[in-house]
Amino acid sequence: MENFTPYSSLAGGILLGISASILMYLNGRVAGISGIVAGILNNPSMTEKSWRAAFVVGIIGGAAVYAYFFPVSIEPREHVTTALLIVGGLVVGFGTAMGGGCTSGHGVCGISRLSLRSITATMAFLIAGIATVYIIKLLTGV
Repeated sequence: MENFTPYSSLAGGILLGISASILMYLNGRVAGISGIVAGILNNPSMTEKSWRAAFVVGIIGGAAVYAYFFPVSIEPREHVTTALLIVGGLVVGFGTAMGGGCTSGHGVCGISRLSLRSITATMAFLIAGIATVYIIKLLTGV
């Protein structure tokens, strides 16, 4: 494991847990990223749009600040095209809509509330991800 980063991973997990707890405490909302983004696009209420937009800006801004102070060189995989990334993003978006939430909502917030639905969904996400990687590796040889 050449990219094992226990301290930054621990710090990120703590910050994620704190931010999800604050959002639940102050808004009574689960921090599911796909639902928050969908609410920006689908919700007519300006107060709903504003907190959701602030959340998304905070996620992107936080990542940008971290990248500025702790630059990491990530080499893109040669065989992954832009079209494949777009298709993958659309499939994930479709899956989150079909599954009633994304990994952040089910995996972080739902499991911490001991939601059987979220535990089941997260297990399905993991199994589907493992199976997909295995099948793609078999088909492409990469």
